[in-house]
Amino acid sequence: MNTLYIDLIYLLSCVVNGITPDTARVQAMDLERLYRLAKFHTVRAAVCIALKRAGMQDKQFDQAYKKAVRKNIYLDMERSAILSDFEQQGIWYMPLKGSVLKDLYPENGMREMADNDVLFDANKQEQSMEIMLSHGYTAEHYGVGNHDVYMKPPVLNYELHTALFGSAHAESLYRYYADTKRLLIKDEGNNYGYHFSDEDFYVYLTAHELKHYSDGGTGIRSLLDCYVYCKIKGDNLNWNYITEQCRQLEIADFEQERRKLAFKVFSSDTLPDLTESEHEMLTYYLMAGTYDTIENSIEKKLKQQSKAKYILSNLFPNPDYMKRSVKFVNACPLLYPVGIVYRWGRILVKRRNYLSVILKVMKKHDDKKV
Repeated sequence: MNTLYIDLIYLLSCVVNGITPDTARVQAMDLERLYRLAKFHTVRAAVCIALKRAGMQDKQFDQAYKKAVRKNIYLDMERSAILSDFEQQGIWYMPLKGSVLKDLYPENGMREMADNDVLFDANKQEQSMEIMLSHGYTAEHYGVGNHDVYMKPPVLNYELHTALFGSAHAESLYRYYADTKRLLIKDEGNNYGYHFSDEDFYVYLTAHELKHYSDGGTGIRSLLDCYVYCKIKGDNLNWNYITEQCRQLEIADFEQERRKLAFKVFSSDTLPDLTESEHEMLTYYLMAGTYDTIENSIEKKLKQQSKAKYILSNLFPNPDYMKRSVKFVNACPLLYPVGIVYRWGRILVKRRNYLSVILKVMKKHDDKKV
């Protein structure tokens, strides 16, 4: 395995286990390349803490860490203000993913946050938009799919979910979480806040990760999240319940393989020998950034279907996809042909990089077959 990847895993293992990294080993690392890799995986803050424990200072890492701490505080303050308005208007809600996970890490700011995810009452979507707009956010994506996206410069990004999975996702995930409210537990100290049990939080975390893992990949931070969560909560979790829920979701094999790999990789500062399948899985995590890569997604699809079929599916996406992608098609499905032309134009004008990536991956795919 690439030395740079080994260095990243070593520092992350040290920082989440309270181990002081070896100073001589850290001094020999290529910090410029390490910074780029840590940024790719959204783990710069954690690496910065590890470097400091080894007596190393690096300006880029230090700035990233301070930014992560400020952003986490800012997101928490904003979430508190927004959810206070949800309370006043009688909208039930539940914070998701990173906003919960970050508090399990050993130090504030160690787990970076890109955005804030909240599940809320889908019947109150218009009221939620009014609240977000009143807080100075712009609705970047609203009323299409299973979540709305709100942005406020310079760094705030909120995703408000009407459902955890949409009809475009794996049928087993969509079916299981169609009635998420049945799984929720009422918070103490407020009127409309909810949370998952520790077991259901882990099951959802796994299901959400598999969604990304199966469509382009997900970075090493996801594997680290699994390790930290199970390290803190694992002894008190009902694993029989978790196993059964994962079986219903058809993700049981992935859950076991991913958890086993997480503990192998992060439970000590020495990377153990991995089986061939474990090495392949770890490499897949390392090659994909936090929010997956277009290249990985395209390569997976080309393995599953012919190039001709892939091209046709991109030129003429199915109606459900077009409803999620183009607002006026969602409002009037008869405008599907117009939506197709609009989508082509949008790709040619605004997403040329996406088109060039498709062409590059397809060429590489053809070269492999020669």
